[in-house]
Amino acid sequence: MPTTGEALERVLDRAEALCRQRGVRLTPQRRRVLSILCMAERPLGAYEILEIMREGARALAPPTVYRALDFLLEQGLAHKIESLHAFVGCTHPEHPHASQFLICAECGRVTELEDATIAHSLTLAASESGFRPSRPVVELIGTCADCVLKHA
Repeated sequence: MPTTGEALERVLDRAEALCRQRGVRLTPQRRRVLSILCMAERPLGAYEILEIMREGARALAPPTVYRALDFLLEQGLAHKIESLHAFVGCTHPEHPHASQFLICAECGRVTELEDATIAHSLTLAASESGFRPSRPVVELIGTCADCVLKHA
C-alpha cells in the first residue's frame, strides 16, 4: 500500500534517524527517491523513478537515481524485486532481514513479509546442498486478495 501524509513523514524521519545512527547521510536526493518508492502503488523501475523526479525539476541523469538506489539498498531502506527489475521501500529497515515478497501478477502490488521460519528453512536447505546464498530473497508471484475478490 502506498504511504502518504503523516505516515510517509514518519517513514522518512525514521530513515533519516537510522542513517544518522549508522554514520551515513540521507541526502535530499536519496530521501526523494525513498519518498517516491514509498508513495508508489507498485514497485518502480529506475527510469520510472527518474521520470517522476524530472517533473518540475532540472534535468537529471540516470546515474543520479542508480546511486540513490544503491545507497537505499545498502542501508536496507529499499529492496529490489529481481523478477520485476524494480524497487520498493522497506517496511522495517531497523534490522537486516531476509525478505519474502508476495507479487500480484494482476495489479502489480507487492507485499513484503519477514518470516523467520521461511528464511531458516531456505538457509538450512541451501546449506545441506552446499549452497551459500548471498541474498536470501523469495518472490512469490500470484494473485492478491483484492484481485481474487474482483473475480469472485
